[in-house]
Amino acid sequence: MTPATPPVPGSSLSAARRSRELTETVGGPVVDVLVVGLGATGAGVALDAAARGLSVAAVDAHDLAFGTSRFSSKLIHGGLRYLASAQLDVAHESAVERGVLMERTAPHLVRAQPFVLPLTPLVSRAQSTLAWAGFRAGDALRLAARTARATLPAPRRLSTVETRHLAPALRTQGLRGGLLSWDGRLTDDARLVTAIARTAAARGARILTRVRALELTASGARVRDELTGEEGEIRARAVINASGVWADGLVDGIRIRPSRGTHLVLRSDHLGPLPAGLHVPVPGETNRFVLVLPQGDGRVYVGLTDEPVEGDVPDVPEAPETDIGFLLDVLGSVLDVPVRRDDVVGAFAGLRPLLDTAPTAGPGAPRTSDISRRHAVLTSSEGVTTVVGGKLTTYRRMAEDAVDAAVATHRLTAGPSPTASLPLVGAASPNALGSLRAPRRLVQRYGTEAPAVQALGTEDPRLAEPVLAGHPVTGAELLWAVRHEGALDEADLLDRRTRIGLVPADRDAALDVAREVLGEVNLPA
Repeated sequence: MTPATPPVPGSSLSAARRSRELTETVGGPVVDVLVVGLGATGAGVALDAAARGLSVAAVDAHDLAFGTSRFSSKLIHGGLRYLASAQLDVAHESAVERGVLMERTAPHLVRAQPFVLPLTPLVSRAQSTLAWAGFRAGDALRLAARTARATLPAPRRLSTVETRHLAPALRTQGLRGGLLSWDGRLTDDARLVTAIARTAAARGARILTRVRALELTASGARVRDELTGEEGEIRARAVINASGVWADGLVDGIRIRPSRGTHLVLRSDHLGPLPAGLHVPVPGETNRFVLVLPQGDGRVYVGLTDEPVEGDVPDVPEAPETDIGFLLDVLGSVLDVPVRRDDVVGAFAGLRPLLDTAPTAGPGAPRTSDISRRHAVLTSSEGVTTVVGGKLTTYRRMAEDAVDAAVATHRLTAGPSPTASLPLVGAASPNALGSLRAPRRLVQRYGTEAPAVQALGTEDPRLAEPVLAGHPVTGAELLWAVRHEGALDEADLLDRRTRIGLVPADRDAALDVAREVLGEVNLPA
């Protein structure tokens, strides 16, 4: 039996560590970099700065991955859609960062995902030709990014029989085959953020959740502990604002134009076996698709929309019925048996933090789907660095650019970023991951730490049991999240460390178990 590998030294996040480091930081010695926001970009900034030898404190008003970073499509895109809009630099950057994640920094969390674009009567010959040219161009991007063919297979045409085999739920009438393509997909976006934050912690960064930044200045921030209500100051030589759709509320002169992306959650049995995901063309659009992505946990995600959001930004956006209806209509255009509204067991929506550079608003402004996903690093007159825009795939490059700007502005002593070759907690080569004596599902979520998670269930058989019927998450995973991943309450456990909470009925069923784990665990000092 492979011995359980302990956590990477210094990477474990817990309530006790948070309390200790918060006391040391608020009112304490000045740190080199203060990061505000602990989504993918903010956690990436904390890691990048810490990996360069800078002292780092990183705060978030809520939990790790509380905002946009947990509401993505779980895809690591190679930049294909940006080719269509001639954003060649963004496309190449996406392809490069996809390769970094898949081959170096997070091969345990990111793997190749096949997608089928079914050639139904709604897809004209011209559209089919255009899509095929796009997939070939996407493969050229892979080559330019030096990502191995073994990592991402080549696209190819499918016969009708092959298409039906990969997607049995498709309507056969008029089906004339399909197009097979590959992209990167995450096991879980929130788990990626957790791994980034823990890797930063192992490098000495102080990861402080439930700490709200009330005011930013060139020399730090006034903050409030959201658990106790106590306020204080964190002093820093450089401040980096990575708060996503809330960035313009902390720094003047920035305009964020949020775009809502909605996803549906279905039970897998409604669509039958899905060896591949689906690209379903949106009628009337030449370069827009609805994605169908099987999760391997009895669920399927269907998304996504791209709609502008006006007014105040909520902590947790809701998925409106108009978005749900749109996704069901597009999905129904290719299925043999359409999915009904009652079959939707959950829905989630995330807000993309797009930088608004349009000279006008209202009817003359561009659609949010047309706004560039290129990120921007801005420095205010007070010296606060803000990083906005971009997307999950390029979080590492965004973080690198933000730290570069802060180092230059404040003349900090730091070398170049090493994060393109720095493995995240749990990462290992495919061969090493394949040799671990742990269930494949755990390896895809915890990497080299999977045997240690499984060992918790061996020590206490109760923890080896699923948290709820029909879902694979065990009590051991909840306990691991409290001891090593910074989970402080039931929401952290069910909504972010695991994704049980995406289905409200499942969340309700698992709530007592989550409370039991939180109540019984002996937190390490």
